[in-house]
Amino acid sequence: MSPLEPLDVRLFDETVAAVALFTGPEHRLVYQNRACARLLGARPLGLPAREAFPEQDADMFMAVLDEVVATGRPRRLPETREPDPGSPEQARFFVYSCTPVTTAEGSGAMVVALDTTAEIVALERYQAVASAVSQMVWVLRPDGSAEEIVPGWQELTGEPWHGRMDSRFTTYVHPRDRHRLEHDRRLMLARHPPRIVETAFRVRTADGSYRHVATRSVPIMRGGRTTEWIAATEDVEDRWSAALREHLLAHLAEVSGGTLDEVFEAVVHVVVPELVDACVIMLLTGEEWPPPENTAVTARRAASATRRDLPPRPPLLEGEVVINDAVRTVLESRTPHTIHLTVGGRVPPGLVPEVTERWLADAAATSVTLHPLMADDIMLGYAVTSAIGDSPAPGPTDTELLRRVFHYVEPPLRKTLDLQRARRTALRLQRAHLTNPPAVPGASLAASYQPASSANEIGGDWYDAVVHSDGTLVLDIGDVAGHDLTAAIAMVQLRSMLRGLAWSNGPTCKPSTVLSRLESAAEGLDIASFATAVHARLRRTPNGAWRFTWSNAGHPPPLLLPAHEAPYFLTGDDQDPPLCALPGMHRTSHTHQLAPGDTVLLYTDGLIERPAASLDEGQQRLLAAAALHRDNPLPELLRRLQDLSDKRDDTALISFRADPGNSGHNSAGPGGARPSSTQAPSAPRRRTRDRGR
Repeated sequence: MSPLEPLDVRLFDETVAAVALFTGPEHRLVYQNRACARLLGARPLGLPAREAFPEQDADMFMAVLDEVVATGRPRRLPETREPDPGSPEQARFFVYSCTPVTTAEGSGAMVVALDTTAEIVALERYQAVASAVSQMVWVLRPDGSAEEIVPGWQELTGEPWHGRMDSRFTTYVHPRDRHRLEHDRRLMLARHPPRIVETAFRVRTADGSYRHVATRSVPIMRGGRTTEWIAATEDVEDRWSAALREHLLAHLAEVSGGTLDEVFEAVVHVVVPELVDACVIMLLTGEEWPPPENTAVTARRAASATRRDLPPRPPLLEGEVVINDAVRTVLESRTPHTIHLTVGGRVPPGLVPEVTERWLADAAATSVTLHPLMADDIMLGYAVTSAIGDSPAPGPTDTELLRRVFHYVEPPLRKTLDLQRARRTALRLQRAHLTNPPAVPGASLAASYQPASSANEIGGDWYDAVVHSDGTLVLDIGDVAGHDLTAAIAMVQLRSMLRGLAWSNGPTCKPSTVLSRLESAAEGLDIASFATAVHARLRRTPNGAWRFTWSNAGHPPPLLLPAHEAPYFLTGDDQDPPLCALPGMHRTSHTHQLAPGDTVLLYTDGLIERPAASLDEGQQRLLAAAALHRDNPLPELLRRLQDLSDKRDDTALISFRADPGNSGHNSAGPGGARPSSTQAPSAPRRRTRDRGR
């Protein structure tokens, strides 16, 4: 059809679009198809447009008709039709185009209209739903262009959205999150078939701080390929903060009752790298704050953590520093303080130890922030956090978040401090009673006590040595069940009672009788429900040897180190139960003759027990170590044997060695050879037993 050929209106009779034709200077309506009659209502043909469309809001439509006919240029416009007053129908939305045409009646204009009411209503509902859940909604395209459907970017960042996911966009993303965000975007574009992609990152807000947001992108398929994504982005800062708190509390629960170092070790591995690039905890080495005037205050490194891609952090050794005035100000004001560093510059001295200063310089730290650490109004020390490389220095919001994190730590810190106070009290109580062994003619004695390394392990271990007026020596070793102040108090009571019973019953009373009387007293006075002990008596014979008599109440057996034979355990023929386990039972005494140079060791189970090993394995380790160090002086021997303990439990040891002499007795094997085996002989010599009450 040539441009001058009249338009055949029959072409539009069955189209889904509404079509109307107008001709002449008055724009007479000469054609209206069925779709137009349904959309706008049937109108009389032949009438001027103003009469055919008498609606009050038709003025703009008439102006468009005039413009198109006068200029010969088409126009495209959206339109809204409001219902009549009192009508229950909703407003209707459509778009229409007005194009100049030539008809059989002459020059005119063709109007084509499409009803978009359903689409507009659906979009309005979607926007309302998205706005109700405080989400930004985007249309993202493969070329990087993006369009806000539900806006929110400007409210979040303070800057208007500029329409592209490009380098300008990434300047608002936290430097630590940019690589991961770009990786997720590339993965989203490359996947076939496409999948829903979820990612979280931090966005710089209008005040310079960063907030966590989460984005969920859903692919839109057209013609078998992905043409765009609908992405919903929401602020998840509060949710992230709550998850961080739960994560921290879970870590703290794992070290509940541990030392301050263990508590803060859990803390630093939560804040790094979620909140900072590196963190070191400095604990004051003294307990008094504020210190006396002009007193130097030192702090030690207790825990540290760094981001994975940074240089290896220095070990916690050599970790003390005399704090400077800046640290004192932070501790006195109880307010965090940030120090900005020049590129390649050093941290001011007196904040952290020199090894940490060097590490911060090597890692290109750009700022350090000091945070006071307190519990129950007790100043414990301070945390030093740092931003490294292109990480931004913390703003007020970041500092406040870290303050809240350190505040969460206060309850477990209070528990740890309470345990430390109880432990110090118990240790003072124990050490006050664990005195140096007495001097014994013809023999040597040594004892040692090592508390557990854990703050919640106080223990009830004890040893004792008493010399009767006739020279008879009494040795005791014991362990009260429990690892708290109650166990320590029960230990003191049992030790004192056993010492009194041994003295008052005299040097001839059998050890089994003494333990039975101790058990009866403890049961009657409700002192301890469960304890183990070895009570032993040593009397020197006329030939210079010693007669060793003992009774064992469920305790690890004494260890004998003969002068010229392999060490072995003195187990006895009967195994008596612990004290107060079976009150009233008859207990057994055992006897063994000690030759000059023989050594007897009494010890508690902390020396041989380990969680991952059997008791037999612990005893074999003790036999081997005893054989290796048997010739050492007793104090050195005990020090070597103490190294067998894994420090999880208290350990008490007391040892007796008969002075070497020429008694005419030779305890060596045939030919004087010394056995090399550390296993116990099948029938140890010179042992007898008796029963007593």
